Amino acid sequence: MLPDVTNALRWLQQQPQLLSGIGRGIERESLRIRADGSLSEQGHPTALGSALTHDWIITDFAESLMEFVTPVDRDIPHLLTFLRDLHRYVIKNLGDERLWPFSIPGNITDTETIALADYGKSNLGQMKHIYRQGLKHRYGSLMQVISGIHYNFSLPTAFWEAKALANNDTRPLQDIASDGYLHLIRNYYRYGWIIPYLFGASPAVCESFLGHNPVVDTMESDGQGARWFPYATSLRLSDLGYTNKSQSGLAISFNSLEEYVAGLKQAIATPSADYEKMGLFDAQQQRIQLNTNVLQIENELYAPIRPKRVIRRGEAPSDALKRGGIEYIEVRSLDINPFSATGISEEQVRFLDTFLIWCALIESPPMDQEQLHFVKSNWNTVIMQGRKPGLRLKGECGQRDFSLKDAASVLFDGLTSIAEILDQNSDGPYQSTCHHLRNMISDPELTYSGKILNIIKQEGFIGSGVTLAENYRQSLLQEPLEILTEDIFVEKAAESFAEQQNIEAADTLSFEEYLASRNG
Repeated sequence: MLPDVTNALRWLQQQPQLLSGIGRGIERESLRIRADGSLSEQGHPTALGSALTHDWIITDFAESLMEFVTPVDRDIPHLLTFLRDLHRYVIKNLGDERLWPFSIPGNITDTETIALADYGKSNLGQMKHIYRQGLKHRYGSLMQVISGIHYNFSLPTAFWEAKALANNDTRPLQDIASDGYLHLIRNYYRYGWIIPYLFGASPAVCESFLGHNPVVDTMESDGQGARWFPYATSLRLSDLGYTNKSQSGLAISFNSLEEYVAGLKQAIATPSADYEKMGLFDAQQQRIQLNTNVLQIENELYAPIRPKRVIRRGEAPSDALKRGGIEYIEVRSLDINPFSATGISEEQVRFLDTFLIWCALIESPPMDQEQLHFVKSNWNTVIMQGRKPGLRLKGECGQRDFSLKDAASVLFDGLTSIAEILDQNSDGPYQSTCHHLRNMISDPELTYSGKILNIIKQEGFIGSGVTLAENYRQSLLQEPLEILTEDIFVEKAAESFAEQQNIEAADTLSFEEYLASRNG
């Protein structure tokens, strides 16, 4: 059913210090809203700096879709306090606006009110804006204002060195780490359904989000605009949410870095008949997409997890991977946690650490496209029916179907063994996390989706979102900054505007020339 981690743990149990120094980073998205829950139509606040160049506070698809980005951190309390400081400062500079606490947006009846993010007049800023024009025309604006959490994770260099020594692997460390992260990613695809089961928090949507989708008639309703599936965990990850069927035919392999990069390169060079019909320009000869390929740029690839390396300016992500190998992985399948003012909790961070280490340790055979498609079906089952009593998932490669409850129990046995190693010289926070989350296996109503659905049934989708948003606003307004200071934020904003001006002043090419140079 699930691999046993016992043998793989033996070398690690003798060297628990190898897990000290895990690198973590958080990217939290959130919509700015008015007091009634409607979407803000105001521009990105000037006090927060340039959305193009600020290190910590930027925008995503829309002007109203904020993104909070932490630096890499090796201390969990410090990481979460830094993230909270970002929220504290932002809330104090939003006037009467709030941050929407759900992944799925509230009542948006006219998508034309969703203003695309503005990054200024530089070629780089125009490229980012036109890329978003392409997303709007390809998939619709509504899909692009769904919010999530991205969790960036890296294991210490000493971990990969010790693992190589235990396996008598004499290859360059860059290759060992890259293969190790791809090993992890394959297992994340196999067993990552546990993430939406535990932490999926979008079992319901606002009726306006569905538009004329016929699925609305198959969903339960409170008669006041909320719609849900009774056992769903994360509609954000479903076909109703942030997915792209046009990418289903892409052959992206996670068996080697060379295959992954080649698949990504092919995707951004593959023409799309549908996108060719849209054309590059509208009737006013304004660009509406960067190109007519399946992917405009590599970041358009939708995936629950990605291999990453910090890129240099002007460098494509795949070129960065070719240059230096995989530096970290980005987990992208987390809903906004509605029970946290910052969208994520310490409990989730500690679980992710433990689970990702487990994925790196257990056996991970190569996966072909058929197997990858197969394991995604288990994700879809959990996304749509995760809390259903007696739910069974499909066994891989002809193995028998298995009970989600039984598999999760075996998984937590392995996670607890890893938690014991992580907790050496501490008061046991990782083991406490495993113990607490394990209760969600026997009682699905304790999961995030189970709890938030009960609240939505009582207070409505908009009502519960507005209440949580206001509660978090009041809490953050009353809290002092702990790590950062007002002066640091003011200085950071000024630096970001200066950097944007320098980028704009340095442009010597027309936009079309700039775009051609990047594509060439």
